Amino acid sequence: MAIFKAAAVQMRSGKEPERNARDFEALVREAAGQGATYVQTPEMTGAIVGDKDARATAFTSEDRDLIVATGRKLAAELGIHLHVGSTAIVRADGKLANRAFLFGPDGGTLAVYDKIHMFDVDLDNGESWRESSAYEPGTGAVVADTALAKIGFAICYDLRFPQLFRAEALAGAEVLTAPAAFTRQTGLAHWHVLLRARAIENGAFVIAAGQGGKHEDGRETFGHSLIIDPWGRILAEAAHDEPGVIVAEIDTQHSADARKKIPNLKNAREFSVSLRGTGQGALRGAAS
Repeated sequence: MAIFKAAAVQMRSGKEPERNARDFEALVREAAGQGATYVQTPEMTGAIVGDKDARATAFTSEDRDLIVATGRKLAAELGIHLHVGSTAIVRADGKLANRAFLFGPDGGTLAVYDKIHMFDVDLDNGESWRESSAYEPGTGAVVADTALAKIGFAICYDLRFPQLFRAEALAGAEVLTAPAAFTRQTGLAHWHVLLRARAIENGAFVIAAGQGGKHEDGRETFGHSLIIDPWGRILAEAAHDEPGVIVAEIDTQHSADARKKIPNLKNAREFSVSLRGTGQGALRGAAS
């Protein structure tokens, strides 16, 4: 069991990786200055770029990426666990990955995770997103066993797939993560309740650094970065969409305690599903 201070860094990434890297560095230094030994940044820390042609010039391979290099340097210099929520990486096959990195206090890579679930939706306000047209989805969940805690990874839209978080909790994750660039519309409706639900149902801390505000490519993100305890209580919140840092103490014993009080991870049972009835009318009658 461990006690440590965690920080979520809220950003408003633009189109230029160089400027975003400067903002990233300043905010991570601020978080470390507040005593955080685990620091998480949002989804798409490196750049938020909607245009396909612009993405081709903004993004590069992992070994040449500015955010990756800056993250390694900061983790080693500050002696922290630095979780880059995600940045776009050009894979060896030329496809893009929405990729998270966890760097250890020596600057080494402890974990890498590619976002599994692609945000392909049409919203009521006319916004339409087809993440799968730009990014190749990941295929594997990741739990990093670190000196601080066992940390499970997710990115943004993954939040709507509780089976991912459950699998990571069953693998021992005490801290679950959901760095994001949630749209303002969906954030207003679901951000808080989904994050608190993932914490409660898994008896785990949840840390979610968000993008916030109006971005250069026209999108608007929700902000409201959160750190939540295993009982679903909000320990820290950026109650706005401006860049900044929030910090809270993490005691992994609280995860173990919550799982003892409500042992749903142990009590889960396999079951089958039967669809009864011969038509919609019969199903409605059965459900009434």
